[in-house]
Amino acid sequence: MTLRKGERATISIQEHMAIDVCPGPIKPIKQISDYFPRFPRGLPAAAASRPAAPPSRPPLSPAEPPRDEDEDVDRLFGAYGASGPAEQPAPRPAEEEAAAAADAEGYESDDCTTLGTLDFSLLYDQENNALHCTINKAKGLKPMDHNGLADPYVKLHLLPGASKANKLRTKTLRNTLNPTWNETLTYYGITDEDMIRKTLRISVCDEDKFRHNEFIGETRIPLKKLKPNQTKTFSICLEKQLPIDKTEDKSLEERGRILISLKYSSQKQGLLVGIIRCAHLAAMDANGYSDPYVKTYLKPDEDKKSKHKTAVKKKTLNPEFNEEFCYEIKHGDLAKKTLEVTVWDYDIGKSNDFIGGVVLGINAKGERLKHWFDCLKNKDKKIERWHTLTNELPGAILSD
Repeated sequence: MTLRKGERATISIQEHMAIDVCPGPIKPIKQISDYFPRFPRGLPAAAASRPAAPPSRPPLSPAEPPRDEDEDVDRLFGAYGASGPAEQPAPRPAEEEAAAAADAEGYESDDCTTLGTLDFSLLYDQENNALHCTINKAKGLKPMDHNGLADPYVKLHLLPGASKANKLRTKTLRNTLNPTWNETLTYYGITDEDMIRKTLRISVCDEDKFRHNEFIGETRIPLKKLKPNQTKTFSICLEKQLPIDKTEDKSLEERGRILISLKYSSQKQGLLVGIIRCAHLAAMDANGYSDPYVKTYLKPDEDKKSKHKTAVKKKTLNPEFNEEFCYEIKHGDLAKKTLEVTVWDYDIGKSNDFIGGVVLGINAKGERLKHWFDCLKNKDKKIERWHTLTNELPGAILSD
């Protein structure tokens, strides 16, 4: 092909492909995208600083071998194109890195974004043996109904323990995924020992009128994280339902709490046993309540005259008795005695149901043993303690 003076040489695509496949060193055939590299935000600074004039091809001469057009492309984009060794990603601006870090910190798990979050606070009132649970609000709950909303309520449960004995719940709010309760639920009879070994399970559920209520999500707080008399606030993502350990000894199943006072009266020469109140008793009747009363025995009781019984409180799981019984006994003989306290559900026309019991004496353990010794050591001083009721009472006859 002859060229006139001043005329540029052009190579057709057919000639170009022939150059790539002609005999000689084997070169990889480039992809079309190699000739049009993509840049994330325009050309890099190195390319932008280059002159925009199109490169001109000098005329061919017999002494100079024809130059491969790939060399021009490689020269133009070699530093940042697709050819050559493995690329290193260009450093991101500081603003992009900061934004990425913020996104990483604000990232929420699938459970959190799907099930929602719950805001609440906990306060352990050590002096009054009470755990106050304030349920504030929830945000972004999972829709449970056909209208894309839910009818949520919050349920509290102390673990380990019988669910009927220590379950509390808030009111139900209708047709909302962002409910605000601002409701305080209180557990009474919580001891320092409970704060060490108990865990509070907080569940959010959807109430359904025509079928079983549906579980939305839950969270669990070990009570040992709380400091006495200091309110701690939480904002936690709800989790899927976690399995409850059902291998715990059923003989130690909790059936509620009872507040008992002990005092040895020098004036009356006897032991004064006060049955003050019970809290969170297990429901024994079909209506979800019980009709509780309390019986006490001081054993061994050879004459079978140590039985005392309180009045029956109708339809309640948190009865207040405020009754006191006196056992005439010498102070020196108390160390050989055991006080058995049992709580019963009164039923008309059939046997009364045993709810739970507790034993105080030298063979007891923990708070029960400490309560008994404190009474023996401190004459004429009334000492009140909360005790946990269990569903088995060694040595007791479970009938009335």
